[in-house]
Amino acid sequence: MGADAAAAAGPVGRESTASTDAQMHAEILSWSRARGVFAGISLEGATLRPDDDSNKELYGKSITNREIVTGNVQPPAAAAKLIDELMKYSGR
Repeated sequence: MGADAAAAAGPVGRESTASTDAQMHAEILSWSRARGVFAGISLEGATLRPDDDSNKELYGKSITNREIVTGNVQPPAAAAKLIDELMKYSGR
């Protein structure tokens, strides 16, 4: 969860922005010129959720994220290259 607030006052203000959507398809450009007083607020949020179906597919059985993160299970074969690469930099 996050929040942002802004306020400005003065004779003339200018602002330009460029944005897109999550799939990088939308091109959203905006430009504004304003006088006077401005106040605004933005509320943002995100959630992390387990993907039980992907865990089951990768590990071959139902497994919780806690079991994966705490190292209570062997990594799947598909992770071998990543683990080898990470071990190069871990000093082990």
